[in-house]
Amino acid sequence: MLERRYGHGRPLQFRPAPKQAFAAAAAGAAAKAPPISSPLPPRSAGPAVLPTPPFAVRALNNMSFGATAGEIAAFNALGGSDSARLTAYVDKQLNWSAIDDSAVESRLGAAGYNTLGKSLTQLWADHVLPDPAYEVRMRPAWEIQRAALVRAVHSKRQLREVMTMFWHDHFNVTASDYVGGPVYVHYDRDVIRKYAFGNFRAMLEAVAGSTAMLYYLDNQSNTRAGPNENFARELLELHTFGSENYLGLMDPFQVPPCPEDPSFPIGYTDIDVYETAAAFTGWTVKNGNWQFPSENDGSFVYRPSWHDTGPKYPLGMFLYPEQAALKDGRDILNRIAQHPRVAKFICRKLIRRFFSDTPDPALVDSAAAVFRANWQNADQIKLTLRHILLSSAAYDSWGEKIRRPFEAVAAALRALGSQWTLPIGQPGDEFSWRMGLSGHTPYDWPAPNGYPDTAAAWSGSNTLGMTWNLLGWLTEKSVDGTPIAPILSATRSGVTQWTSRNLVDFWCLRLLGYLPARRQVLVDFMRQNGAETEIIADTDTWAINDLKKHYNQQRLRSMVALVLLSPEFLAR
Repeated sequence: MLERRYGHGRPLQFRPAPKQAFAAAAAGAAAKAPPISSPLPPRSAGPAVLPTPPFAVRALNNMSFGATAGEIAAFNALGGSDSARLTAYVDKQLNWSAIDDSAVESRLGAAGYNTLGKSLTQLWADHVLPDPAYEVRMRPAWEIQRAALVRAVHSKRQLREVMTMFWHDHFNVTASDYVGGPVYVHYDRDVIRKYAFGNFRAMLEAVAGSTAMLYYLDNQSNTRAGPNENFARELLELHTFGSENYLGLMDPFQVPPCPEDPSFPIGYTDIDVYETAAAFTGWTVKNGNWQFPSENDGSFVYRPSWHDTGPKYPLGMFLYPEQAALKDGRDILNRIAQHPRVAKFICRKLIRRFFSDTPDPALVDSAAAVFRANWQNADQIKLTLRHILLSSAAYDSWGEKIRRPFEAVAAALRALGSQWTLPIGQPGDEFSWRMGLSGHTPYDWPAPNGYPDTAAAWSGSNTLGMTWNLLGWLTEKSVDGTPIAPILSATRSGVTQWTSRNLVDFWCLRLLGYLPARRQVLVDFMRQNGAETEIIADTDTWAINDLKKHYNQQRLRSMVALVLLSPEFLAR
């Protein structure tokens, strides 16, 4: 188990970046980057450093991959009060199937994505059985990773995309895994996305029976003759109870009752791990095993001859011997899904994703009550999300989270109005390489615990530096003569008089949704030695030499990049 979990190295721990002010950016060359600064100034620094944005901006940044000018206007038109607008937006996003998202699927198809519609058996037949070249074998995983950005930027089902990434981190399977990669389309589409707003108990069984997870945590080889506890341990530690409810090698008959419901034990022990592993023996894959060579299509199969049929005592519950096929595992999943500590663990992670690295215990408790009361409801997760997203935290929380690198890139492309579709091949390969340097390539965390979701994990100087480099690259890069970020065209259509202040105000409102306290720093950067009211000529009809025009356009792109690199943009 340790080799599986940490064979690629333990999760990196990043040191917090120095908390220097984002000042002196106007000095030096036009493209010079500012000193390293913390994305989150201390709360005591006050609104002069990190002012609170309008409610629409806060709500959209927390529940989507980034507010845009159009979505802010649409949000504000949903009702006559913040409460009415928030309720209408949440209900609309939770009803995701009623939102037409065919445009993003057409976009993916036009860009050459050709594995996203393949069934599990098709994926196995095309990308595993022929033992193809590596780039053919791994293409499904690569397409899912790149499609994650396309959907984050262009999908109208924003909350569903946010939750898809959340559940991928929660039930992490590394996309670049050699065996799981070829069937990753199935894992993303038929497991994670299918149940993102659905029922947690049903999701648990779909994960347990998915080909990608069966291989990733070795349960496909878990038999009565050779038990393997990898999946069982992560099911309890990472997927349901959390390490805070782990009791070690304790006599299961000595485990105290759970205070919230005495019919359950307060946590789980190593014995529970062993018993759970035994319950899931025989859950495997049709993979041409020497015992069943004719069965080789990559689908789930239960092998009764591999199953440990003896009695078991997991989580304070007795399982009789010789139960029906799959019943041992399903009984344990039922037990887990009703446990109050599991409900709290899941709800704490949900609140952490949306609002704060230190979730309010009262909100955790109330959300867990909703989660547990609806454990058999097909809309369990949807009901729990609605409770969380309409709570007081939605109104009161701001600046307690930072955007992780992928989230910052998606937010930037959305706010910039980019119409770029990340392609298969170049320059998509270059982008993916740069994304990897930031440490946040989608679904590629090497350990089973998934990418961390706290500010401390993403505030190191290396992570911030690589994220800034990628954001800067987006403002400069063109593909076939078309800029990824349409900065000049957007400015020409949105700003009548190109003064330093007008340009800064236009781009701050477009990228941030409000005017930041450091607005004057950006104005000084744009004006250089000129006056704030001086018109910076740019269009071809103005009498200006090419060198000066190029300089002003470059300075404009650099100013936009500085807004993207600011603490205000990275905060949410």
